[in-house]
Amino acid sequence: MLLLAALLMQPAAEPPVDWDKEFGVEEKVRDPATGELPVDPYVQTNHNAGAAPFAGAAMASAFGGQDGIRRIAHRTVELSEADPRIAEIFKAHDMVRLKRTLFEQFCYILNAGCDYSGRDMAASHKDLGVRMRDMNALVENLQAAMREEKIGFAAQNRFLAKLAPMSRDVITR
Repeated sequence: MLLLAALLMQPAAEPPVDWDKEFGVEEKVRDPATGELPVDPYVQTNHNAGAAPFAGAAMASAFGGQDGIRRIAHRTVELSEADPRIAEIFKAHDMVRLKRTLFEQFCYILNAGCDYSGRDMAASHKDLGVRMRDMNALVENLQAAMREEKIGFAAQNRFLAKLAPMSRDVITR
């Protein structure tokens, strides 16, 4: 009986605090059509791709057109997410958006009929703390993805040479 009385006299437990609500943290909701998280507005331009496209259709053809380029971009992201050297860089990012914009970037540069809608390289990578060794790991993953698609060595090297100057905007430490 005393135990019951003691339990009845205890103050009611307070409901748990919703700290996100307390501090005004808004939950980001994915776009139902694309599956992407919202981003702050920015000017979209092909110039943001970081390189001018190749002339002609030879490179796009060597990469299997848009379908081959999409597989390479997606596989590069998958390999990078699973790579213990750089996986941490990718954890907090919207992989749906990354796969789409990387595909658009590759497709635009390879002159396969796409426009690039992503941010410029400096803005995209400014807070990531990317080091030269991180960039090297990413390039190795891209090379593996290209090998899986049986892209010729010369075409791989031409593409990598086009991408290489972007490293100065990506490497921040």
